[in-house]
Amino acid sequence: MKITGETKIVGILGYPVAHSLSPLMHNAAFAALGLNWAYIPLPVEPERVEKVTPALRTFNFMGANVTVPHKQAIMRYMDEIDPVAREIGAVNTIAVRDGRMLGFNTDADGFLQSLLETGFSPRGARCLVLGAGGAARAVVFSLAKAGARAISIFNRTVERAAFLVDDISSVYADIRFSCELLSPQTLDAANNSFDLVVNTTSLGMFPQVDASPWDDGIPLPEAVICDLVYTPIQTKFLQQAASQGLPTVDGTGMLIYQGAKAFEIWTGEPAPVAVLRQTLLSVLKTGKQFSD
Repeated sequence: MKITGETKIVGILGYPVAHSLSPLMHNAAFAALGLNWAYIPLPVEPERVEKVTPALRTFNFMGANVTVPHKQAIMRYMDEIDPVAREIGAVNTIAVRDGRMLGFNTDADGFLQSLLETGFSPRGARCLVLGAGGAARAVVFSLAKAGARAISIFNRTVERAAFLVDDISSVYADIRFSCELLSPQTLDAANNSFDLVVNTTSLGMFPQVDASPWDDGIPLPEAVICDLVYTPIQTKFLQQAASQGLPTVDGTGMLIYQGAKAFEIWTGEPAPVAVLRQTLLSVLKTGKQFSD
């Protein structure tokens, strides 16, 4: 990749972002299409998030992805927020157009596409979501929009889960929502009441690869088991599911498809999904992201 005075710059805002694989994915995609674009990591401490939008304008960025812990905080600094992002209550993609900051959320589409490509449709499904953060908001929104029959949210802080239910249930009155404390007791009581279980927490992410949101000794429901964590691809949670013979969905699909949607928002070009996938999987399979 050759950087010139005409190179268009995008990046990823978060803290930390040193281990993000998005720069590798997007730069490979830009190169594949012959686009003079570059994608860089942009570590921003939480107390400095208000300085992000002036900096993007000053340095003529075309946009940025937004990751933990800024997806909700960044919203107050947008000039305009896409209706989907506003409904979810989180922004993960910024486009800078004529100096205006436009906020989008591509996580919901990315998650739904990752499910559909495995052959699972949420329509009519009973869904359990573990966690209630920004990623959970996108997951719950996508499941509701796709026609899930019931959505339960288990979180270690039940009040946060309740806030999420309040935000989403007012829009989707025909779906049965509930929230519970994420605990061994509630997991044990889940039994076979669900068709899909999604981990949106960071439990199991490198370096805590021996962690799982599901306690050992408690059987998982007879359901499709999905984990948004992708480092490692086969998390302990997915290993628990595989040991019971349950179908699993790893976190790579959501990362790829949310990235593809962001790519299209910035460039106006169809994203080379195969290039994004090949780049991501080649890095994950080498284990280089676990070298530190």
